Amino acid sequence: VQLQASGGGSVQPGGSLRLSCTVSGPSFRGYSVGWFRQGPGKEREFVAAVAASNMRAYYGDSVNGRFTISRDNAKNTVTLQMNSLKPEDTAVYYCGAGRAIISTISRPTAYGYWGQGTLVTVSS
Repeated sequence: VQLQASGGGSVQPGGSLRLSCTVSGPSFRGYSVGWFRQGPGKEREFVAAVAASNMRAYYGDSVNGRFTISRDNAKNTVTLQMNSLKPEDTAVYYCGAGRAIISTISRPTAYGYWGQGTLVTVSS
């Protein structure tokens, strides 16, 4: 399984960005897919994910209401729409895929496959 992330860049506070991740390999529908981020000197933080078991979206507290995750099982893609961006959203964003269940959906260790990361910078 390979993941390819795209869509990062620089934006002013209050702006929007859209990240995409394409997953190659078999059984995409059987994987939970999610986005995590890691800022300088920080641990990897859960952003959002869609669970394979129920196809529902889950969000980290810091992005809930501003970010929207979606997945397209026909195209093997997962997208993160980020609105009302703040400087504290600045980080490298990683997409992940794995056998995460609902109780582990926010844990990086529940994802066995990762993309290369894409940088998001929010600054005026």
